Amino acid sequence: MGVFMSKTENLSPAETFKNRMREQQELLKLRLKHVKHTVAVISGKGGVGKSTVTVNLAAAFAQQRKQVGVLDADIHGPSVPRLLGLTGQQVKVGPPGAFPVIGPLGMKVVSIDFFLPEEKTPTIWRGPLKMTAIRQFLSDVVWGRLDVLFIDLPPGTGDEPLSIAQLLPNIDGVVIVTMPSELSRAVVKKAITFARRVGMPIIGIVENMSGYVCPTCGDKIDIFQSGGGKKMAEETGVTFLGSIPIDPKVGADSDKGKPFVIEHADSPAAKAFTEIVNKVEVYLKENVKPNLDEKA
Repeated sequence: MGVFMSKTENLSPAETFKNRMREQQELLKLRLKHVKHTVAVISGKGGVGKSTVTVNLAAAFAQQRKQVGVLDADIHGPSVPRLLGLTGQQVKVGPPGAFPVIGPLGMKVVSIDFFLPEEKTPTIWRGPLKMTAIRQFLSDVVWGRLDVLFIDLPPGTGDEPLSIAQLLPNIDGVVIVTMPSELSRAVVKKAITFARRVGMPIIGIVENMSGYVCPTCGDKIDIFQSGGGKKMAEETGVTFLGSIPIDPKVGADSDKGKPFVIEHADSPAAKAFTEIVNKVEVYLKENVKPNLDEKA
């Protein structure tokens, strides 16, 4: 992350830090000036397929010839590069700042993974360093004009989600991902409470891994139960966006670094996901930022 450091002379460490923070706040406004919508994908629980949902949301919008960005804000367990087949890529840095790695369908992608020497290198950082990294991802990266910037947040309600809430007070909303089990429902409720307390609008809930559809007979088997996401939505007064069934093709496509909405558009999972995408798109159309400078 040292590539982002600015040069200062004859200043105390405290003054240098304050100046850098002011610079980054101004840069953040500049960088995101032409980003029409910002959407975070969160979950209070790990293992629910949140990153897969993020990547496929982004791919679905990119398929509509929209300019899409993806920020992988999971500092300790970045998954987006592998899901998009970008493992081993590095960002390029020039006088304007750092440039995102270009992924499938022209998506602009940024991840801590692109700054590490190799994929297996761990990021052993405490909270302040993670906050600084996320701030730099937003302020020092040349995002350009985007229709939507999707942000993949790690599980829980700690440093990274708090950072995004503070840095993007005008975020359009969050998509909350859960599994149908009671355990997942109990934990993910915390994410709903978190979003409300920090003032992040909730677009809706997605229930992932909602039953398995047999490719031969078409019967549905509720391996992890089903209906938990819808029940949670009703209990909390949040919009239910839809359910995505388990599909072996999703796992295979993820391992190959190809979004399943592109590779298997006719699969039950992709068709269910398309309905979710349509609802998110309607929400965003109804929440266009009036201060976006379309002509600049």
